[in-house]
This record gives sequence, structure tokens and C-alpha cells, in this order.
Amino acid sequence: MSVPRIPAPLQSPASPSGEARPVLRAKTIATRVTPEELAEVETAAEGAGKTLAEWLRELALKAARERPADPTGLLLAEVSTLRYMLLNLFHATAQANAEGKHLLPDSVLKIRDQANARKLVDARKLLAEFLSQEEPDGGKQ
Repeated sequence: MSVPRIPAPLQSPASPSGEARPVLRAKTIATRVTPEELAEVETAAEGAGKTLAEWLRELALKAARERPADPTGLLLAEVSTLRYMLLNLFHATAQANAEGKHLLPDSVLKIRDQANARKLVDARKLLAEFLSQEEPDGGKQ
């Protein structure tokens, strides 16, 4: 994910008079580096065609805005997919047996593809439902 470069000066929404106002950055983030590290960082900023402050700010904001992978969501998606597949495979097999038929390989692949197509939506729904449940004392979990 790349953070778009915002031309200087940054502009906030228009004032009541209709003119754009520059955004004032009043906070400072400081860190200590060795002279060698400073040279590396300055070279990288220069190579990107940016000032040191602009380069550091964009890099820090890009890292801060990246959505980290959530292993809980991934595991929940896989478990819900397995559950969906098993229930549908059991149902399809029972239905085929009741009709004196066998479950065809294409049917198994179709169930797998359906499960994969919906796994993230199902996992998000399950997680949202779980998080919205209230504890017995009336508070949220």
C-alpha cells in the first residue's frame, strides 16, 4: 500500500471564506541515530526526491496505516470454511444416498469452491457476532 505524496503546502478544508488553509504540523517525533545512520537516511530521502522530514513522515505514516495480519481472523476463516464444507458434504452425501446415488467428485469441488468464496465474509460475521454478545452482568465482552 503506498501513501500518495501530498503536495506542499498541505491544505485543510476551505475556510468559511472559501480559501484553503495550510495544515499546521505542531508535533515533533524525535529519535537518535549514529552519524552513519543519519547519512543512510539522508541518502534515501534524497534518492526519493524528498526532504528528510517529508521522507520520514511518509514512511512512518505508511507503516502506521498498514493493517497487520490478524492470525485470529485467518484461523477463524479456515475453521468456518471447514465447518461449512463438512456440513454440506454430510448433507449432500446423505441426500445422494437417500436417492440411491453417489456423491460425485464435481459436487465435492463445488462445495469446496463455495466454502472458499464465502470464508472471509463468514469469519467476519462470526467474529462480529461474538464481539457483540453481552456478558451476563450486562457489560460488553
